[in-house]
Parts: sequence; structure tokens; C-alpha cells
Amino acid sequence: MSESTPAHGTIVRPIEPGDRAAWQRLFLAYGEFYETAFTPTVIDRVWAWLMDARHPQRALVAVRGAEVIGFAHFRAQPDTFTAADGWFLDDLYTDPAHRGAGAATALVEAIAAEAGSTGGGTLRWITADDNERAQRVYDRIATRTRWVTYEREC
Repeated sequence: MSESTPAHGTIVRPIEPGDRAAWQRLFLAYGEFYETAFTPTVIDRVWAWLMDARHPQRALVAVRGAEVIGFAHFRAQPDTFTAADGWFLDDLYTDPAHRGAGAATALVEAIAAEAGSTGGGTLRWITADDNERAQRVYDRIATRTRWVTYEREC
């Protein structure tokens, strides 16, 4: 994937090794937002996934000036309804100081563009039912589904 520059001077690009400190700061803040304290083991393992070209988990970052202001973690996901690749956006976070300027939209649009360039499919994601600010963005750029999500620890 190449860099893209949407409105407001935000550049979206693949994550790079030099982004570790900025990504970690944002990832920890993302965990706090969802009332989760990521352990050093989780942080190190997720970072290793993102740096391993063979691992399915991938990441893009939003950069404004020289500052990483947001990230998106995503992966391909086979879609049995279409017999094609689908895509899942696992995590999306923008630094609160930079919200409202299009970084989250730019990250989603960059993933959608990449998905389209590799055959398309459906990009799906979830958010907390009380994350109203994110839902306002998502309602503008995607279709809210009627699916109810369940989870089970294994």
C-alpha cells in the first residue's frame, strides 16, 4: 500500500518500525478508552504481529506533520456469503486532540481502497454501543447492520 493524503493534511500509510513509541502511546490510550489495561506481553505481541509481513494482522497510521495521530488494525477475512475475501477492522483510534479533522475517515477509506485494489469484498467492524462519536462517523461512511455480536472466551 502506498501513502494517501486526504483532506486536512493527514497522510495515511502502512505502519513502520519507527512508529513503535507513537503507536504504543495510542494503543494504550485506546485500551483505556475501552477500560482495558494492555499488559506489556499484549503490547509486544501485537507489535510483533504488525511488524511480521507473514502475519494477517496489518496496520495503517494517520500522520499529520511528523506526528502519528491515529491507527487502524485490520485483516483479510474469508467471506462465506460471497466466496471472496472480506475485511475486518479490528481497532481504530485517533488521538483525542486530533479528532474531528478526518483522520478516522481517512484510515477507513485507505483500508477500503486497499481492499478494492485486491478484489474488493466487505469491510466490517464493531464499536461499543455507547461510542456515539464514532458511530456518527461510521453512520456517515458505512451502513449500520442489523447483526448482533456475541463473544465467548475459549
